[in-house]
Amino acid sequence: MKGFEKYTRQFHQPPVVTMDWAKKEYIEKAPIWCSVDLRDGNQALIIPMSLEEKLEFWKTLVKVGFKEIEIGFPAASETEYEFCRTLIENDMIPDDVTVQVLTQSREHIIKKTFEALDGCKNAIVHLYNSTSVAQREQVFRKSKDEIKQIAIDGAILCQKYKEQAKGNIRFEYSPESFTGTEPEFALEVCNAVSEIWKPSPENKVIYNLPVTVEHSMPHIYANQIEYMHKNLNYRDGIIISLHPHNDRGCGVADTEMGILAGADRVEGTLFGNGERTGNADIITIGMNMYSQGVDPELDFSDIPSLIEVYEKVTRMTVYERSPYAGKLVFSAFSGSHQDAIAKGMKYREEKGTDIWTVPYLPIDPTDVGRDYDADVIRINSQSGKGGIGYILETQFNYVLPKVMKEDVGYMVKDVSDHEHRELQPEEVLDIFKKAYVNIDSNLKVVESHFTQNADETITANVRVSHNGEEISVVGSGNGRLDAVSNAIKSVIGEVYTLESYNEHAIDKKTDSSAVCYVGIKNSEGKLVWGVGEHTDIIVSSIKALVSAINRLLY
Repeated sequence: MKGFEKYTRQFHQPPVVTMDWAKKEYIEKAPIWCSVDLRDGNQALIIPMSLEEKLEFWKTLVKVGFKEIEIGFPAASETEYEFCRTLIENDMIPDDVTVQVLTQSREHIIKKTFEALDGCKNAIVHLYNSTSVAQREQVFRKSKDEIKQIAIDGAILCQKYKEQAKGNIRFEYSPESFTGTEPEFALEVCNAVSEIWKPSPENKVIYNLPVTVEHSMPHIYANQIEYMHKNLNYRDGIIISLHPHNDRGCGVADTEMGILAGADRVEGTLFGNGERTGNADIITIGMNMYSQGVDPELDFSDIPSLIEVYEKVTRMTVYERSPYAGKLVFSAFSGSHQDAIAKGMKYREEKGTDIWTVPYLPIDPTDVGRDYDADVIRINSQSGKGGIGYILETQFNYVLPKVMKEDVGYMVKDVSDHEHRELQPEEVLDIFKKAYVNIDSNLKVVESHFTQNADETITANVRVSHNGEEISVVGSGNGRLDAVSNAIKSVIGEVYTLESYNEHAIDKKTDSSAVCYVGIKNSEGKLVWGVGEHTDIIVSSIKALVSAINRLLY
């Protein structure tokens, strides 16, 4: 591909790389979560959220369990200022939730930001200025010392206004475009801010180290975070926060590796909404932890309802393949996948285990509000016997014999293939019933009566309707079904042998219908199946036999 020569690597490895983070296997506990849906996510929308939409989304974020929520840039937008005031004046901020507001390092902006927070019980004032090489050289055209002074001046002003404010005000500082900044310089700027704010275990300061634009592979970001983690002054009074964007598609990986490297906090959005390719997706990060046995301390047990609110207020859609949330992420169309899932579910039932290891399903779909019947096994021309059998068993209580599943599978797949579409479970049931159940088109047993013989055989007196003509016949056998079969053979000839018989109740009710499955073979060895359903098990078995014969001959 032409043109690659004009690109250079804009990231910077720290002067010392230890990669201790790479020795860790997983994230052991949830970070502090901060939702930036109402600021970073909102400013990325074609049509920003209205006040009413913001309030609805705010309630959703609180319900999910976020304890820190960035609500906007109140000095830059009248809507965001009004939103901040509405939350405060209407007492809509729970005592355990902290709002976060953004400000540049300019006094009139800082002043208005503190005005917007008047009366707020708990707030984080988030100060930022850009520090990267590209921003210093191209946008601000300032030296390192001049850029650092912007941060220092902002920190002083924030401290000044905090002393005049009521409520619990905490501080956050971001060297924006951190990943394009030399780590040594980012450290120098943060340490200079610390000399103003004096972080301590009792007065913690957040240092947010954003992937404003992704320039590198995730391990480089982790190295940068680890360097800051090991070298920041006042570390016991500092919360290291991550704010990855997703330009290279690595926002989740950046976040996970950054946590391993020493970060304490994550800023992100639901479903990864945000500028350009978006922010780190907190649902994916949290559910990744959940799937490894770690409580994310956020409630994602009803993702469909979150999608409903999100799509309503943002006018965006959640991609069908989005991890954990997409409509198709738990759906299996492939025959081999369906078979493995069905067997995995059966294994859990047999073993009575609470541990989740079902093949192809990294988590239990019901944990996030999804439904096995609607979401897991989906039927199209790629489906297999296992999946189709699973649908018939779990949704309609037809437990097909193992050998029969292949026959039914091919029939259902053939319909999907010819119609070139997915089949709904009710359609699968309809195909199955029309093809196999209680088929009496040319041959029908009108009535039957049985006599127990001295030699323990059974004699059946059977009235048969064959091609519209009723005939009374007699047959004997080692059981009722065998006796009826022999009676029928006296009408149609020895055209088949009885090969297989299975039965079960359609459900656990005492008045339940019985279902029987009969397999017969013709002289060429072709196996044909029929199914009978009736409240009487004997009648059901006869109907299954008649169904098989009708399918074989007619």
